[in-house]
Amino acid sequence: MNPTDRDHFPADPARPHDGAAARESLHVLVLSGSLRTGSVNTRLGSLVAALVTRAGATAEAATLGDFPMPPYDGDAEADEGLPPGALALCERIAAAQALIIASPEYNASVPGVLKNAIDWVSRYRPQPFKDKQTLLVSASPSMVGGNRGLWALRIPLEHLGARVYPDMFSLAGAHQAFTGDGALTDPGLGERLTTTIGSFLDLAEADTRYLCLQRRWYEFLGDRTDAPVTSRAQD
Repeated sequence: MNPTDRDHFPADPARPHDGAAARESLHVLVLSGSLRTGSVNTRLGSLVAALVTRAGATAEAATLGDFPMPPYDGDAEADEGLPPGALALCERIAAAQALIIASPEYNASVPGVLKNAIDWVSRYRPQPFKDKQTLLVSASPSMVGGNRGLWALRIPLEHLGARVYPDMFSLAGAHQAFTGDGALTDPGLGERLTTTIGSFLDLAEADTRYLCLQRRWYEFLGDRTDAPVTSRAQD
């Protein structure tokens, strides 16, 4: 957003008006959707967190291993409530202004452990994915870089009201795509990742600072926010 645009959008008085201060106050949770030690998605998440920090925002890196939780069970939820790991993840998502998920691709879809975490988190109220600015990235040794898994991952997140960024980043040949210090060996891919993150942070910052850019989430055209079909996402 350029200075001319800012003149047309009223800022939220509760947010910093100085550009540098506003960007620094933007808290981004970077979550790896893998449990495996040495995961290329955890490596990509670490790089993304570093780029977020370099862009002036505050990054918090985590992996699903930091939030252990059993397979979702409605009976267990009714008897015991949400497990501690799910509650901790809910709190971390709620505390962040934006979310970046680095997800593996399992059989052209979402890893079971990540989908399980989404299912548990969706039971929390208020539901923390709702209206959360979200960017999806992936890494895989395959030639498609895990991109098919990201398309599958968009479905539950968008259903829950997350504002999933249109662009995604997928790193093919990830087993040999990193330098010893964690950067990407391909300068062009590194530039694209940096640009994607910068554009996403611009949108997340605008959504945080400018009240008139806030939008209600709609499941389909003509839907109402009080319609029963959206009640799960709107709670």
